[in-house]
Amino acid sequence: MDRWKGRVALVTGASVGIGATIAKELVRLGMTVVGCARSLDKIQALAAECKSAGHSGVLIPMKCDLTNAEDIQSMFAAIKAQHKGVDVCINNAGLAHPDSLLSGKTSAWKNMLDVNIVALSICTREAYQSMKERKIDDGHIINLNSMCGHRVLPNADIHFYTGTKYAVTALTEGLRQELRDAKTHIRATCISPGLVETEFAPRLYSQNAEKASSVYSYYKALEALDVANAVVFVLSTPPHVQIGDIQMRSVEQVS
Repeated sequence: MDRWKGRVALVTGASVGIGATIAKELVRLGMTVVGCARSLDKIQALAAECKSAGHSGVLIPMKCDLTNAEDIQSMFAAIKAQHKGVDVCINNAGLAHPDSLLSGKTSAWKNMLDVNIVALSICTREAYQSMKERKIDDGHIINLNSMCGHRVLPNADIHFYTGTKYAVTALTEGLRQELRDAKTHIRATCISPGLVETEFAPRLYSQNAEKASSVYSYYKALEALDVANAVVFVLSTPPHVQIGDIQMRSVEQVS
């Protein structure tokens, strides 16, 4: 990770869960991390924690509504003005609503599309343009995907969400091909975890606390740090190594 010390990483959805853990780990390893979310309180607290721990990097909280394209572009403009640009883009933000294909709400589907696909694509485009403008040829774009991007579980609550994650699988491979055609050495990677114990289930089942609590009761799920470690591993590989996808899950997870 030595070559990344002092360089700038953007982590979306950095206020809680996997995003917060990734941001903290990259700061610990010496990166300047812009952590964005709709609310700054938790990221500001995390930044203070990183500072008091004496980490060699710095966490910079930045407010951004990823469902608003203008907000995203304003965020990249601010990063350019304050830090010259982005060297690593980690598209971590994602969400799910328990809205099935047969009876789900259109608004819920659109919200998943906006965050899981459109925002990811805008951030990817803006990050690439930032790297190209500064002639950065060793940048990295990492998409937090899911095992749901590789198989369809018999659970109607997450079928639309699964569709968005299949899109992330296709978008990441398409990005890799376009980067290759552009004759750049910028890399594109998916991290596809199975069940991770975070705020994901409580948010998914916010109207059903009993169902939310049961999600993590069947077996030992992955932890956010496991996913952060995968991100660090991917960034740590030599610049000529392209890791397309890391699929990871608990040893106790069946599918």
